[in-house]
Amino acid sequence: MTDYVPAKVWTWDTENGGTFASINRPVAGATHDKALPVGKHPLQLYSLATPNGQKVTILLEELLALGHAGAEYDAWLIRIGDGDQFGSGFVSVNPNSKIPALMDHSGDTPIRVFESGAILLYLAQKFGAFLPTEPAAHAECLSWLFWQMGSAPYLGGGFGHFYAYAPSKMEYPINRFAMETKRQLDVLDQRLAVSEYIAGDAYTIADIAIWPWYGGLVKGRLYGAAEFLSVHEYKHVLRWAEAIEARPAVQRGRRVNRASADEGILERHDASDLD
Repeated sequence: MTDYVPAKVWTWDTENGGTFASINRPVAGATHDKALPVGKHPLQLYSLATPNGQKVTILLEELLALGHAGAEYDAWLIRIGDGDQFGSGFVSVNPNSKIPALMDHSGDTPIRVFESGAILLYLAQKFGAFLPTEPAAHAECLSWLFWQMGSAPYLGGGFGHFYAYAPSKMEYPINRFAMETKRQLDVLDQRLAVSEYIAGDAYTIADIAIWPWYGGLVKGRLYGAAEFLSVHEYKHVLRWAEAIEARPAVQRGRRVNRASADEGILERHDASDLD
């Protein structure tokens, strides 16, 4: 194999291949005019049932299960493969053009919230749920929430990309990111050996953030990589993943904004849509 020598100045090669080559580009902003739909509820979610998207729908379903009627929401499907995230309406909610994005119309002035971790924190604070108030427990929960935000790109954009989506298999990046993914799984496994949930004895937004990525991985739903990564080694993560998956609200949240109606529902505008 010939070693790659970077050019003195990088230029964009639109033919570089890979699963997401058609939507990746080195500039930000809208590519077309498209207004976002607005439904009947104050909370308007624009998303797709990727791991990041699942975080928000799971939390919303958990809030509804607790009786927070104000957490009713409309969930609109954003097909990222079609470039919906580059429509002018979506970019106005999230200038980074990534799902999920949330608009809260419950007050006098609409509030936009983007980045999945920010949305979880916003909703947990708004409804006073799934976020401890005692200072030490609060700090522990936020530490694990931001651990996920910093760590998952190595799992998704690193390991997942090179193992499942790159135009060809390359030993170095696969080995590099497989090693890091297994290290992260070991971090979680050691934590869950001494704690029922990620942040302690209580189920929190830390679990909701981490489960779609790392729970999905050990349950064999990400990248077809369970055997490759020997996920059976992480028995405490598996115990935790199964416990979270058994929650009815988690099962409901996972089904929202599925790109294929065979796997769930495309949009959600009422609780009965999931029944």
